[in-house]
This record gives sequence, C-alpha cells and structure tokens, in this order.
Amino acid sequence: MPGRVLIVDDEKAIRWSLGEALKNEGYDVSEAENGKTGIKSFRDDPADIVILDLKLPDKSGLDILKTLKKEDEDLPVIMMTAYGEVDTAVEALKGGAYDFILKPFQLEKMKVAIRHALENRQLKTELDGIKEKDRENYNIKSFIGKSEVMQEVFETIRKIGESRASTILIQGESGTGKELVARAIHDASEGGKTRPFLEINCAALPETLLESELFGHEKGSFTDAKTRKKGLFELAEGGTIFLDEIGEMGVTLQSRLLRVLENKTFRRVGGVKDLRTNTRIISATNRDLKRSIKEGLFRNDLYYRLQVIPINLPPLRDRKEDIQLLTNHFISMFNKEFKKGIKKAGKDVLKVLQGYSWPGNVRELKNVIERAILLDAEDELLPEHIPAEISGECLENGDGIDSNGLSNIGPVSIREMEKMLIMKTLDETGGNKSQAARILGISRQTLREKTKLYEME
Repeated sequence: MPGRVLIVDDEKAIRWSLGEALKNEGYDVSEAENGKTGIKSFRDDPADIVILDLKLPDKSGLDILKTLKKEDEDLPVIMMTAYGEVDTAVEALKGGAYDFILKPFQLEKMKVAIRHALENRQLKTELDGIKEKDRENYNIKSFIGKSEVMQEVFETIRKIGESRASTILIQGESGTGKELVARAIHDASEGGKTRPFLEINCAALPETLLESELFGHEKGSFTDAKTRKKGLFELAEGGTIFLDEIGEMGVTLQSRLLRVLENKTFRRVGGVKDLRTNTRIISATNRDLKRSIKEGLFRNDLYYRLQVIPINLPPLRDRKEDIQLLTNHFISMFNKEFKKGIKKAGKDVLKVLQGYSWPGNVRELKNVIERAILLDAEDELLPEHIPAEISGECLENGDGIDSNGLSNIGPVSIREMEKMLIMKTLDETGGNKSQAARILGISRQTLREKTKLYEME
C-alpha cells in the first residue's frame, strides 16, 4: 500500500480532483468515463480497488459491479451515489460492494475508506500465505491475536455467527477494535457478505437527527422533511445495524430503541403505521453503562436488553503477548504503503513496546509504528524510533540499576522495573537462582518463570 486505483465516473471534475488527491498520496490512478472503458481498463491492467459511480451513461453501476466481482471476487469496490439513491446503494452492498459514499463526498472520508479497503485486502492476501490452522487461530476479519483472551473473543464471534442471536453489546476501551468485531460477526453470519451492514455513531448526531436516521421520517413531519425517507431499520432489513457509542444516545431515543428490540416494530418520525424489522443490532460503547444507569443517563431495561450476548474486548495491556504479532503486521503493512524495507522489530524494541500500558490500545500501537517507519526508521526499527513517552528515559540512561539504587532510572513501567530488579539481584548472586529468589521474596519456580518471560535465560 498504496496501490492502483481505478476511478469510473462520467464527471470529469470528480475524476480529476479525486485522482490528483490520490496521486499525492502515492496511489497509481487510472480513470474511465463510462462502464465499458472502465471494464476494459480493469482487464488490461487490474486495479487493487475501484471507485465506481452508481449512475453511468452507458451501464448501471450495479451491472459494472457484477462484472468486476466476476473478474476478481475479492476486489474492493466503493460505490459513489447521490443522496436520493441510498436504496440502490444498499443493493450494491448486497452485490458485494465494500462501501458506498454519498455525493458530494468529503475527500478525507474517501481517503479513509480507500485505505481501510486496501488494508483489508492486503491482510487477506497475507493470511492466504499462512497455514489454515494459524489463520483460524490468530485472525478473524482484521483482528490479530494469539493470546488466550483473544482466542475466547474469536470463539464467541464464531458462535454468534452460527446462531440467530440478534442483540449483541460490545464493550471495550477506545482503540480496542469494537467496529472490527461488529463487522466480523456480520460476515460470519449466514449470508453476511451479501446483506447490508450499516453503522451510525450515536455521539456524532443530535438526537432529532439520529432519530430520523434510525427510523426514517414521513414527508412534512418537520420543516426540512420534503420527502419520505427510509431509516436504517428499513435499509438494513435482513442485515446488521451497528450502533457505535450507544452510551451517548439520549434517554428519550433510548425508549424508542427499546420498543424496537422488544417488539421488532417501529414507526417513521411523523408516521402512524407500525413497520416490522428483521435486523441484527450490534451496539458498542467505551462507557461504563452500569455507572451511566446510576447517574440516570442510561435506561436499566435497555441495558439488559442490549447485552443478551455481551463481548468484552480486552485492552492491549492485558494481552501483551499479541504485541509482537501486531507490530510485525503493522511493519509489513506500512513497508508496502511507504515503500520501505524495515526488518521485523528486534527484541529491544519489543521490550519497550511490551513495557508500555497502551492507553490508546491497538490504534495507538498502529500509529506509533506508522510514525516510526514514516519519519525515522531506515533499515531497522530501533528503540530510539519510539516516542520518548513510551520508551522512557531508561533507554537513554541504560536499563540497569547502579550501586546508588534508582538514581539513574527515568520513568519506566512496573514490568521493566521488575525485570531490572531481577537482573540486578541475579548479577549480585552470581546467577544463583535459589539465593536470588530468597532475596526477592519469591519462589524459585516463580523466578524461573519470570526469567523465561523476560527472555533473561
């Protein structure tokens, strides 16, 4: 990454502006003004991703999508559509489109969508080279992990996908990958890849607008309601709605959502007719909902209705055995994106990364590796390429304890401090583990396990 992008749109201005922006990001861009030339261009020189307009002068974008997916079933295709064509865009998702973006679109949003699509494609390609057993054990969707806690999450996702469970609550700190879990559950479900997955951030919209987005509205129901609009509960029929940041939803709207969960019916804003819905609802939050209930900010009955199947994502600090796997994955990913040749992280770098608490979780780790590769590293990822707040002053001053005790040690994690203390004690006892264990106040077995953990043997 970056890769080759094919833009198929009859509007020259869109092709030019989007093409120039992507070229500045390092992408190789080709353009086509209609469906026929778009298909020919793809067959002559296959692209890694296609940006496809829904309405073309010679063919429907849906027909072009079908043709492209026959050429390459894993090809990510992002559909562009006008506001009045959302229903058709949902059909595109059912037909295998990766995503759809409404015109006029924000350039940054398009860049993010392209990047995510290529990351998913790249990850799948990488995993194709891994043994089937390892792929099943260490990855679901874009999730990577071999730790016991992640294996439990993977197993839960598989079980939910095989079931008809319709209400799932994902809880975890920011950056732990709640949206990835939601998409993985959707994809693991029967027909998941051909059914719509629609998401909305409950914290990003005022309550009145959020209500309209979820349930739709009738013409004339409020000042700007000039036409009838379908909401997500209609558009996602048979698929999945992902309610991100559910803890930010207002109490009034919570009562309407509770009715949908209990009765599988809803009304458009301003409507008088009950409509039925058959959608899976996956909610996510980084809030402590039980505390929100005590504070009167979240309905108790809605909470228990949402968490029919709860999934608690562990923070990265609780699965540090996954850090090496994640780090190597991000190095490989950014090597391709920035055309670098960085080797896998060495032991010294991994010790630094594993000694940090990662309040921003996997997202923070990804950003740290991206920055290091983009700005600093040339041939090898070294500890000095890691930001000072992570590596700590101990990397500059040495990681040993001098005869004056802790005087030369800068800010370090408890893990690093424990390692230094064990090393110092073993050094003073000439490597006598029994004597060192007595001094440290731990058993010889515990000492043996810790020296193995810290790779000190």
